[in-house]
Amino acid sequence: MTTQIESLAVWCAVLIEALGIVVITGVAVFALGRAGYRHMLREDREAIFQELRLRMGRGILLGLEILIAADIITTVAVDLTFEGVGVLGLIVAIRTFLSFSLEMELTGRWPWQSGPSI
Repeated sequence: MTTQIESLAVWCAVLIEALGIVVITGVAVFALGRAGYRHMLREDREAIFQELRLRMGRGILLGLEILIAADIITTVAVDLTFEGVGVLGLIVAIRTFLSFSLEMELTGRWPWQSGPSI
């Protein structure tokens, strides 16, 4: 019974990881395609660049959140050891730092600060 639950958890984690990769890749392809199209229309380069940065950053943030969910499932359902939890904690800390950094880069303020974004 335990191996069936572990197998299901591994399968779900792999599926969620694949979804995270698809989200990041899909957003990147869409954003670059849109930027290329707008460039061919000879629109303002600065506006194109800013939109590209926002779309890419938001896609990466969403993908990171999905990948964290997959890591949590893997650790809790499959590899529930002190070492596994420690590795999960390190991964979540690094990805959280990346998320905060991207949020700051995209909006010009930290997530906990109120006020208008850039």
